[in-house]
Amino acid sequence: MRKFPFLYWPNKTAGDADYQLSRKVINSVTGVMPDVILDDLDIAGIFDKNEDAVIYYPVFCESTGWWGELLGGNGVIVDKIIVSPECQLMVIVAESKANLHGKNQLLAAEIRPSSGFFKKMNSSIATVADMLATDAGTILALFSGKNSNQFVNIIEATGNSYLGCIGQY
Repeated sequence: MRKFPFLYWPNKTAGDADYQLSRKVINSVTGVMPDVILDDLDIAGIFDKNEDAVIYYPVFCESTGWWGELLGGNGVIVDKIIVSPECQLMVIVAESKANLHGKNQLLAAEIRPSSGFFKKMNSSIATVADMLATDAGTILALFSGKNSNQFVNIIEATGNSYLGCIGQY
């Protein structure tokens, strides 16, 4: 079954080496040049029209919160492709088509920053991939870990909220 590649690119494309390289990488992986989405990304809309679509979502160095729109959606990350030191592509497919067998899980949680939480959470359970402060004084955080059960146990034992897994690679 043919996979239809889409490249979401939120930046200007003219003269952007990462953009050109991303298109070449996707073409080499899929055998097809991707359709490029320059406007707002409607993940659910793309998968509603074509559940075999594959979305390549760039994550740039110093970008935060890119993963928020995947929470509660019908798309999950199944792979990560390094394009350059400044850019990596997250490979997103419809949840119904995902075959999740990767070791690194991307787990989201809302945490209250406290020493108790940080004492219990260690790098053997999960490491922080991204964090965003909220107006309520909590932190929305994306963690990378290998065992979601251990992660959820620590989150719940410290009075925090597990928001879900947005994929694994």
